[in-house]
Amino acid sequence: MTATPPLQPLLDAALVVLEAPTQVWSDAAGRVGTAPVHGVYHGDVRHLRGISVEVRGTELESIGHASPDPRRVRFTDLLRGLDDASADPKLRLDRERSVASGSLSETLRVSTSLPSPVTVELSVRLTPDFAPLQSVKAGAAEEPEWRWDGATCRHGDASFSLRAPGAAVEKAEGVLVLRWRIEVPARGASVLDWSLALHDPTLVVTSAPASAPEHPDAVPADPRAARWLSRADADLDALRLALPEHPADAFYAAGAPWFFTLFGRDAIWAARLALRDDPGIAASTLRVLARLQGTKKDASTAEAPGKIPHELRSGTLSLPNEGVHLPPLYYGTVDATPLWVCLLADAREAGLPEHEVRALLPALRGALSWMTEHGDASGSGFIDYVDESGHGLANQGWKDSGDSIQWRDGTLAEGPIALSEVQAYAHEAAVRGADILDALGEGGGDALRAWAENLRRRFRERFWVTTAEGRYPAIALDAHGAAVDSLTSNIGHLLGTGLLDADEERECTSLLTSPALSSGYGIRTLSTGASGYWPLSYHGGSVWTHDSAIAVHGMLRSGLGEPAAVIARQLLDAAEGFDYRVPELHAGDERVPGGRPVPYPAACRPQAWSAAAAVVCARALDAVS
Repeated sequence: MTATPPLQPLLDAALVVLEAPTQVWSDAAGRVGTAPVHGVYHGDVRHLRGISVEVRGTELESIGHASPDPRRVRFTDLLRGLDDASADPKLRLDRERSVASGSLSETLRVSTSLPSPVTVELSVRLTPDFAPLQSVKAGAAEEPEWRWDGATCRHGDASFSLRAPGAAVEKAEGVLVLRWRIEVPARGASVLDWSLALHDPTLVVTSAPASAPEHPDAVPADPRAARWLSRADADLDALRLALPEHPADAFYAAGAPWFFTLFGRDAIWAARLALRDDPGIAASTLRVLARLQGTKKDASTAEAPGKIPHELRSGTLSLPNEGVHLPPLYYGTVDATPLWVCLLADAREAGLPEHEVRALLPALRGALSWMTEHGDASGSGFIDYVDESGHGLANQGWKDSGDSIQWRDGTLAEGPIALSEVQAYAHEAAVRGADILDALGEGGGDALRAWAENLRRRFRERFWVTTAEGRYPAIALDAHGAAVDSLTSNIGHLLGTGLLDADEERECTSLLTSPALSSGYGIRTLSTGASGYWPLSYHGGSVWTHDSAIAVHGMLRSGLGEPAAVIARQLLDAAEGFDYRVPELHAGDERVPGGRPVPYPAACRPQAWSAAAAVVCARALDAVS
């Protein structure tokens, strides 16, 4: 019999409470340990893989849960084994789980309406773990040895301290057991609690101060959009992180559970999409990334002068099944650098003071120089990428899976790859960067505009293709300079960047809203007319909320309000189907009447740029209401 290879955990049925960089995953009844992803995580370590509650003499029968915000959830169970014989349940257990950065606490309340007191023996079993996050994600988590000294449990650098007032605590067979014996008064309640303080000195990120939305009175006219926006604002607030050396400069962690750290592209796009509601995050994100901007050429980390980083971790990230081993600070992204310039231009237009813009001038010049001097890795004449290390990401745009760049016949494109949307970002960055230089009285603006116009002309000559699906820009040029002809959602990223003229933007918008790309719940990553299309493919037919929202963002900037509202309504319908916490992605299946979006079962949530999509969609819907 063939052994089953390790599988990445599924997430769609799990429940999460979080405040970055801490998160707890459980089932809907609050049990931790009934699915592979479950656990108490702090940074890149799963400190516990199991939490279970037992009451002597009765099963716990879950009847529901409620989560008023991302950091708290209440679970309710019946204790019918201790009840009387009447129909109405008279004994219940309510557990409130609260997460803050570096801590977990639970309050357990046993209440009764019985006329006599009830003695309850209750225990909580904790299973320490200390498995690396990447091992959990790979489905290959081991069970490291841990030590318990009566108050603190530790493995290596990571540890947690336990507080459990009134409980007898013992270590037994690989678990810690907390036991209470309580007297619940007649028609009354008894309350007990326990908590963990989580420690990991190797963390490279820390929590950031909370922030209220800048425009609390800008409530969308559609009540569903208002509910989505409220949930998204709360999730974004729980995803705020900072670097320890500059704790006041926040950025959005990419998402839970795997990406509780800094990702250049994700942080930038989340800040751009959420700019109306949180303009402060744009300025701080710019500063965070500028401090990490590349200064030298290093193939092992993909660093180059002026380049904005892709990802920051506390140690090497290894994905052995994919042959990927990323250093702690990795620069393998082709789009974060021009996007950084675009975010700076957005922030300036939104009111970023001139002295703050001027303070970022060296980083701006570095980013623009990377685009014009270092971004063309192969001499193609366009900004492109290739993994020179042999152990980095093969694809370095936002569609970074190994099979994401493919021809209409399903053949994978050969690198180096020049992505269409990266040329659009670079064009916008050059033009708007030139405007910033002019405004600050600095030179170089005219040369940047000439560079951008040359890029625009050559893009029109090389990228446009005509197939049975229509005329549109190819997703990329391959190693031979050929236009990879699949119809993809990438064309939505070109809108509003200045790379296309008005007629070309309308052509692209027509395709984005056509049945081939529009699923009814957003824009598919790959057209149904492509041989490689599959609705559950990560980048080859699924729908990513942020990807569709970027198209909405571009349509609004291009004056195409009606189609922007069409896609925004589709995303709103999807949000309703996911109880307004939109996951990283969902399946690209065609919408059916009375149905709901089909989950992509390994999709992360909450995800910063998916949450930030609510802000742009609310703008689009209000513009036509």
